Amino acid sequence: MFMDAIKDLLKAIKLRGYIFLKWLLFANVTGFVVGGVAIAFSYAMGWATSTRKDYPLIVLALPLAGLVIAFLYQTFAKDDKGTNQILLSIRSEEDVPFYMAPLIFISTVITHLFGGSAGREGAALQMGGSLSYSLGKLFRINMDDKNAVIMCGMSAAFAALFGTPLAATIFALEVVSVGIMYYSALVPCAFSALIAAWFAKTCGVHPESFSIVGPIPSYNLILMGKVLILGMGCAFVSMLFCILMHKIAHLYQEKLENPYLRIVVAGLIILALTKLVGTTDYMGAGMDIIEKSIEGEARHLDFFWKMIFTALTLGAGYKGGEIVPSFFIGATFGCVMGQILGFSSSLCAAVGMVSVFCGVTNCPVTSLFIAAELFGFEGAYYYLPAIVVSYMLSGYFGLYSSQKIMYSKFYAKYINKKTV
Repeated sequence: MFMDAIKDLLKAIKLRGYIFLKWLLFANVTGFVVGGVAIAFSYAMGWATSTRKDYPLIVLALPLAGLVIAFLYQTFAKDDKGTNQILLSIRSEEDVPFYMAPLIFISTVITHLFGGSAGREGAALQMGGSLSYSLGKLFRINMDDKNAVIMCGMSAAFAALFGTPLAATIFALEVVSVGIMYYSALVPCAFSALIAAWFAKTCGVHPESFSIVGPIPSYNLILMGKVLILGMGCAFVSMLFCILMHKIAHLYQEKLENPYLRIVVAGLIILALTKLVGTTDYMGAGMDIIEKSIEGEARHLDFFWKMIFTALTLGAGYKGGEIVPSFFIGATFGCVMGQILGFSSSLCAAVGMVSVFCGVTNCPVTSLFIAAELFGFEGAYYYLPAIVVSYMLSGYFGLYSSQKIMYSKFYAKYINKKTV
């Protein structure tokens, strides 16, 4: 009996050791490969942004740039679903084609170079998922583990580009099916994220970080009430952003069925709107505006215009991501709300940034980790209440139509429904 127990133990150790070493090796390779591509992407994005600022008239070619993007996708990826395809493939038998990586890389750089309003992390998720899936096939990893393979790449790309490996690890586990975490993918996601983040930092891609202006105020019930109001506002803004993203995309497809005409018209609308508002601040990712918001400076309608510009850009077929725009929207909205509530505008900008992100992605744990990695844990008592309020009150809205809400936000009930 004792010897049988020893044999069973040794057998279990051998099996678990093999699985651990398999994922450790794959995470290392993925961290370096996906991290390397994300580093190149980061430098390309930096070049696109600086070139656009150095030569401001380049934005006039946005409609022509749109034609190039439309041609690429109509030729090589006519049925591409973007980030939704990555999320869907984790739960289904669908493949993640390799061509997604170079297409989204080139198209996102073009979008930013000519002034489209988009982010970069959404593009990174597509690149990471596509590359890691191809690596999984190269390593002949059992496709029963496909979800872990894809999430491993998502974590690596997010961590390399934004420098937040803790949030990147959790985001990949949390975003696919809200309420259920794929803990079997925890080891590969964690190690690939840590390696990719380290590799990026070594190559000169420094992690994003912000400093709250002034001391974090002591926690009390009055400030708690103000934070709850801010969290409610962020939930409303999150829902509005999701509605605008989906409705404008639907309107484009309904009124302008031809993808070439659609993207050219969108480019012209964006240029006209830029002239109307009198600033190019809503073009590109807008990291400089996010930084100003954290410093306590934002115009009252910055968050609204960013929503409009991003929906017009991505809905028409220009490429990029939705995550940085959600940061922009949340930071500027939070900053303005801080001014209205008589509370630290800088801290409220940080709170708004992570709370709107939570509302549009339905990822509260990731949001808290992002707050910790970007701003430090000193303000955690303010981040947490706003994040959870935004998560609950934003209901079942979400940016990704392939995302599923597995458990109700309001009752202890299994619902398994797609986001609205």
